[in-house]
Amino acid sequence: MESMDIVTGLDIGTTKIGCFVAEVSDSGEVNIIGVGASPSDGLRYGVVVDVEKTVRSIKAAVQKAEEMSGVEIEEVFAGIAGDHIRSINGRGVVAISGENGEVSPEDVRRVIDAAKAVALPIDREIIHILPQEFIVDEQHGIRDPVGMNGVRLEAEVHIVTGAIASAQNIHRCIEKAGYVVSDLVLEPLASSYAVLSDDEKELGAILIDIGGGTSDIAMFYEGCIRHTSVVALGGKNATNDIAVVLRTTIDSAERLKIEHGSALHLDHDKESIVEVPGVNGRPPRKISKGLLVDILQPRMAEILALCFEEVKNSDYISLMTTGLVLTGGASLLPGTLELAEDIFNMPVKLGVPNGFGGMVDEAKKPQCSTGVGLIQYGIRHRGELQGGLSNSEEGLFDSIKKRFRRWFGSVASLS
Repeated sequence: MESMDIVTGLDIGTTKIGCFVAEVSDSGEVNIIGVGASPSDGLRYGVVVDVEKTVRSIKAAVQKAEEMSGVEIEEVFAGIAGDHIRSINGRGVVAISGENGEVSPEDVRRVIDAAKAVALPIDREIIHILPQEFIVDEQHGIRDPVGMNGVRLEAEVHIVTGAIASAQNIHRCIEKAGYVVSDLVLEPLASSYAVLSDDEKELGAILIDIGGGTSDIAMFYEGCIRHTSVVALGGKNATNDIAVVLRTTIDSAERLKIEHGSALHLDHDKESIVEVPGVNGRPPRKISKGLLVDILQPRMAEILALCFEEVKNSDYISLMTTGLVLTGGASLLPGTLELAEDIFNMPVKLGVPNGFGGMVDEAKKPQCSTGVGLIQYGIRHRGELQGGLSNSEEGLFDSIKKRFRRWFGSVASLS
């Protein structure tokens, strides 16, 4: 009989908080056994603006997942996003100090420490240090240099930073809700674990997760992340546009968007009639579906165009040979994939989470990509957090420990 382990992902989004619980066997089989969601009232654009409301939302989502799974949740892998996220690429160089010129794990640690030695504003902190490649005596493209011989070791890394206060507030809310943070994970990085294949990451792919408040971008090439950025617009902006123009409530606008909305016009839109609920006892009104699309299309085009500008300015767009993968709840709006193809001029597909069993119907949806990805990230990296890091994440845990020690005076809960 195989023993089972539990891994939990907590997706803290602008419009909803999702909790996903997975059972993992010794053989690596992953089964989703619990899913919980609650409206997110305490966040704006991925940043906590009301601690108490966020704590209540976290508790509600986790309790629903606990009831469904029959598991008491103690630790979570939590996502972090928001327009405060920034990324840069760094490079470090050290002399190989190992015996007989052999690269040791300590050499790898030193070179990544050198690569992350960048000047940051006082209010920012490193969230991830993601190695892109190692170079031994001008030999490029090395994934794991340990055991190789040489004189000079270089590392190119992708450094993701965030506002200290924003990360601190997310951690504090989870802690006040009664749970331990195993790790804070950049949300588009987590989503990539759920929706991108190894081939896509190797050949070059863009992942855009269009959430409620932000659209998160990650670009991959040769198996590693090359660029990340955030656009501070999402599906909630489209909902707000409907509410303002049609003078209806946010809830009614969201239903109109989901049930009748589209990012592109169809021939029969002008003939299709949609009823708009009135506000506070006012009578409903009837409009053509074409008017609804007139409201949605400019906003979705703006979101995608801003994402394209971020991608175009990264210098990696020519390497994205497999195209664009759209995920997140707003990617389900009809016509969004076709609109993205026009703007990006490349193949586009819808990204849905995969690589798990169990509650497939509940979790195999684009809006669940981050939550499922947090579980898969946790499975991949949990052993590193408990018992030392692999070369792929060298230095990350030290950064997390120092950050939390400074914030809360103790990292006992992370050990």
